[in-house]
Amino acid sequence: MTSNPRIGFVGFGEAGYHIAAGLRKAGIAEITAFDINWQTPGLGEKIRQRAAETGTQLVDSNGVQLADLSDIILSTVTSDQALTAAQQTASGLGVGHLYADLNSVSPSLKQSIDRVISATGARYVEVAVMSPIPPYAHRAPMLIGGAGGRDFIETMTPFGMRMEYTSAKVGEAAATKMCRSIVVKGMEALLTECVLGASRYGAEERVFKSLAETFPGLDWSDMATYMVGRVVVHGERRAREMEEVAETLRSMGVDPMMAEATVRRMDWSAQLGLKELFHGEAPATHREFADAIAELDRSLATNEP
Repeated sequence: MTSNPRIGFVGFGEAGYHIAAGLRKAGIAEITAFDINWQTPGLGEKIRQRAAETGTQLVDSNGVQLADLSDIILSTVTSDQALTAAQQTASGLGVGHLYADLNSVSPSLKQSIDRVISATGARYVEVAVMSPIPPYAHRAPMLIGGAGGRDFIETMTPFGMRMEYTSAKVGEAAATKMCRSIVVKGMEALLTECVLGASRYGAEERVFKSLAETFPGLDWSDMATYMVGRVVVHGERRAREMEEVAETLRSMGVDPMMAEATVRRMDWSAQLGLKELFHGEAPATHREFADAIAELDRSLATNEP
């Protein structure tokens, strides 16, 4: 593998954009990307703008065209498209390619993607991203596994990526990520629900003060603002990721009661169109969020027959 590998992205949303920006600053010379929406009105404009900012060449296909221009391909699509993206990209892969799967999916789905990639002669890299990508960009902590894992670490460490090797056996890194998500995304759902309830009586700050006495060292008001914002902006994606978490637990013989409840709250955000309501940005405060939901509830009640 060359000391300055050509990097390709399948999917160029938030994760792909921020990682590409970090890698460009770290010295990667050639970055290419395919995103199914890059020519879609509205959304495509944002993708093209991000590509221009990061010096990323956009291509029309994630098959041969992307593979010909890449040594390492990073898959950063939504979880429900992870397998489809691998199947479409496989047509251009061969010996010498590393295919790094950064998507939040179950161990069994990672194993299915591994079989698709390995059949081409390329080597699969299982990646579990263990924190939000922003603000860390390509330096977000990652667990790495799979047949190509050690080579991926050796190649990308000089560019500042923070990685820990797990195992050549695919699934261990994903299981770690899935179980972490039970807590992280579960807290997002819990704090969103807490704000929705407490705000009806103006009780939020007393609730947060009480929580701070029980769990000292945390600013619960700031945490609520941050986590509510994640639900607003990423509810749809998080719902699909938590479905993968639930499937992971079921495969282990664990009833995913809390994971499935988190799916409901994330889907609630998507179905209400909260991302569009806030113009794709997180609310400035949890109070702004609560006031907007109260206004939305009043509007829906007024329009009822």
